[in-house]
Amino acid sequence: MTEYCAFSKGHKCIKWSDYELTRFELTEADELCHGNWIEIQKQREYIELLQKTLEQHGIKVPFEH
Repeated sequence: MTEYCAFSKGHKCIKWSDYELTRFELTEADELCHGNWIEIQKQREYIELLQKTLEQHGIKVPFEH
């Protein structure tokens, strides 16, 4: 796919603009998902530490699955 379009007055392909925008949005979404996954992993480690500490002190962990 190229940016040039022979059928458009300004020779700019509308599909190319859509492609560029979509590619940018996918890159941004990928970065956000990666950051969210890192945060989720940190939160899970924290939860596991808290559960272990509670259990060591004989406290039942609420909502344990």
